[in-house]
Amino acid sequence: MLELMLSALFTVVPDFLYRRYVQKKRWGHEITLFNVWYELRWGLTACTILAISLITIIFFYHPTTSNISVTFRTLTVLSERGGRVDKVFVRNNAKVKAGDPIFSLDKIRQEAAANTLLRRLDEIEAALGLVGTEIAGAAAQFEAAEVDLRQAEDDLERRMLVAERNRNVVSEQELTQLKTKVTRAQSQKEVALATLTGAKLRQSSVLPAQRESARAALREAENEIAKSTVIAQVDGTMTQFLLKPGDIVNPILRPAGILVPEVSGKGRLVAAFRQISANVLKPGMLVEITCASKPLNVIPMVIDEVQEAIAAGQFRPGDALLDQQDRARPGTVTALLKPVFPKHLEGVPLGSACAGVAYSNRAEEIETGAISGISAVVARIVDGMGIANAIVVRVQAILLPVKALVFS
Repeated sequence: MLELMLSALFTVVPDFLYRRYVQKKRWGHEITLFNVWYELRWGLTACTILAISLITIIFFYHPTTSNISVTFRTLTVLSERGGRVDKVFVRNNAKVKAGDPIFSLDKIRQEAAANTLLRRLDEIEAALGLVGTEIAGAAAQFEAAEVDLRQAEDDLERRMLVAERNRNVVSEQELTQLKTKVTRAQSQKEVALATLTGAKLRQSSVLPAQRESARAALREAENEIAKSTVIAQVDGTMTQFLLKPGDIVNPILRPAGILVPEVSGKGRLVAAFRQISANVLKPGMLVEITCASKPLNVIPMVIDEVQEAIAAGQFRPGDALLDQQDRARPGTVTALLKPVFPKHLEGVPLGSACAGVAYSNRAEEIETGAISGISAVVARIVDGMGIANAIVVRVQAILLPVKALVFS
């Protein structure tokens, strides 16, 4: 409406004044509702062209959007294993701090496994104490076998010396028996040595390895017990949390609830502008918004970042060949906004829907000389035309309660 009035001021009004005071035509006589188009055709045509041009320029350089929201992140409350709920420590919509327990699962089986491994560790420690006695016994047997072997070798050596001096004194059968005795003593010595080596190996390698394996299994069992209690990792608010003792929780099929972090979404808003505004939206542009959750307020924002990719072009590889015409709805340019005054966002709940307008400001380019001459004058005029959208935003802020409460 403002653009139309401005355009009529420079087109229709001068045309009417010319016909009224120069051509002496009077309203209601020569100029009537029936011939108004013919009489004011030049002014009406120029007004239409100028109004459309102004509206196009204003909405191009000062893009508007009704799709602004305070986005926030949520965390799904899941247990690392499935099971039946044993205890619930918080209620729905309760505030939790990082490290607070949320709920715990039944852990009888895990505790039984941990107790079994503790007993196994006790057995291994006892075996380590017993293996020392086994080593002492094996060492004694080895020394006895060495003594028997030396005794057998001495007996054989004496009898062979006697046999060399007199063959009739020592028989071949006796010598054979003595050799067999030496062989038996040698075998007994080797058996005692193997027993001693095996006992030492059990003490130095086998039992310590079994002990470390049992400790690792115990840590795993204790970890399973720790997994039974779900703990909040960040500060936030529990929502959609209706868990009761006895319920079954599954990390894949049945989550327990949703945790909304306190820091999520605060101070940044997401705005979606039409693609035609992609080359106009720049970081640092001023944006004014009004939110349904905080009516009668205009909040100044500034564009912090403009997303380079448009979501409508995203695709995932699949078994069907993509046809671009299936994407009928064009995507929007996503811009991240931050408040000029952070306190102005107080009272705007997360997820609120807002509308707003962005204003172009090329004053810096004009001052640096990037835009000069007629282009600078036109840029100043275009930047100043943002007042039309500023008025629209304030009218929206005023009419929003009426529209929502009366005409909804």
